[in-house]
Amino acid sequence: MAVAQELLDILVCPACKLPVKLTPDGQGLKCAQCRRVYPIKDDIPDMIIDDAKIEAE
Repeated sequence: MAVAQELLDILVCPACKLPVKLTPDGQGLKCAQCRRVYPIKDDIPDMIIDDAKIEAE
């Protein structure tokens, strides 16, 4: 089961409060502003700032 679209529509980055988008591989949620990628574990987004990885542009 994937993350529900209704949830994806309301999730925002906890660091900068902007919407996040599903990564192409479906394994995380990325914020375009701060480039943090929040992992998805067992179909549950982990929106803890310390658990996110910052991707290079």
